[in-house]
Amino acid sequence: MSVLMSLRRIIISEIHEQQFVELKEVEGGRKFTIVIGIFEATSIDRRVKKIPSPRPLTHDLLVNVIEQMGGELRDILISELREHTYYARLRVAVGGEILEIDSRPSDAIAIAVTADVPIYVNEEVLDEVANE
Repeated sequence: MSVLMSLRRIIISEIHEQQFVELKEVEGGRKFTIVIGIFEATSIDRRVKKIPSPRPLTHDLLVNVIEQMGGELRDILISELREHTYYARLRVAVGGEILEIDSRPSDAIAIAVTADVPIYVNEEVLDEVANE
């Protein structure tokens, strides 16, 4: 079972290498933080603040490619937590099928914010995070 989440905040540090995003359960109180890179953090931040880019950035490009090839990005799913590493999937509708495409969670979240699609997390991931 997957749980609908919202992007609660982005933490961008100018003095640390690691950046963070915090996701919060839409209909509940659970939340957790994911470490991401600076490129993904700034991409997400630009989208949230609605800062336009004169040319497509990488996450724009991927969304445009999906659409131009006849697909529709439905949502993203943070599917697993293995050895302190999160795994995610882009779920794309094409020709009556849902394709699940492996992705880093940071890219998946940036793409979800770019395309304005829902972010889901598997219940098992939330349980594992709560136990850490």
